[in-house]
Amino acid sequence: MLHSFLKAVGFSHVQDRRDLEQLLREVCSECDTRNAVRMENGHAFVEYIKEYAPGCGLIVCGEMDDTGFHRDYYFPYFKTDSISSYADLSIEKHGGKDSFAGICEDSRLGTSLIFYLQNAAKYQREHRRNRLNDGNVSTSFMGLASEGKILFPVKKKPNQALLDREALTKRNRMITAARNGDQDAIESLTIEDMDAYSMISRRIMTEDVFTIVDTFFMPFGMECDHYQIMGEIQSYRRVKNPQTKEQIYQLQLLCNDMVMDVCINEADLLGDPDIGRRFKGNVWLQGCINFPEM
Repeated sequence: MLHSFLKAVGFSHVQDRRDLEQLLREVCSECDTRNAVRMENGHAFVEYIKEYAPGCGLIVCGEMDDTGFHRDYYFPYFKTDSISSYADLSIEKHGGKDSFAGICEDSRLGTSLIFYLQNAAKYQREHRRNRLNDGNVSTSFMGLASEGKILFPVKKKPNQALLDREALTKRNRMITAARNGDQDAIESLTIEDMDAYSMISRRIMTEDVFTIVDTFFMPFGMECDHYQIMGEIQSYRRVKNPQTKEQIYQLQLLCNDMVMDVCINEADLLGDPDIGRRFKGNVWLQGCINFPEM
């Protein structure tokens, strides 16, 4: 089965099962990293990871037993060193295979963030040691984008960025307090949302919505880990998949005050990225849990 986000890491030429099988065999036979963890049935869960461009490539996962390796699934990945969140996590296994979904409760988003767990073998090993919620675990969020466009930044007053950050910090504190049952915080957030709705309703009559909203993070489509996002570009780089010669943009965004990185094929990006401009697009959200080294 062809993965719909293969093109994000430079494999838009893979169009049929024969090409895919050849590519996945290459990942297993020429992998850069192999991770394995012993399962309860005595077999091993194994990840084969091969990087095809800086920071991105393919991961093949499956089970190893006495008869050899049996591939279960694969997916394209994008990995960075950026830290996105230190909020509490919950991890749930997908029903049909040994892959996992994560749920992050970060107050900056105001909602639960669902992502596809990238480092499943590492998680299974550390989960047995009960290290998920020991207070030192962080999460990095990365998105593979199917399409996107570059927007100009919103024009602001010289001190507006500082005022926005202070207001966001205050709102995050109120959201945390509201989750803990603080009635005053709940009422303040309700009034604030009503004022925001009134302001937007008034301004939308004469302004474009993207001059009012400069960042957002919202579910997109039917799958729980797909989102439509818009964030300010903090840094970017253009890399090449040497095997396919396809160009890839890797963007670091500030989205709802959260740092996250996005990987997109140059052919799917409309506009030229630059620091300070905004990226808007549809992404498949992946998360990598960063466990402290022992």
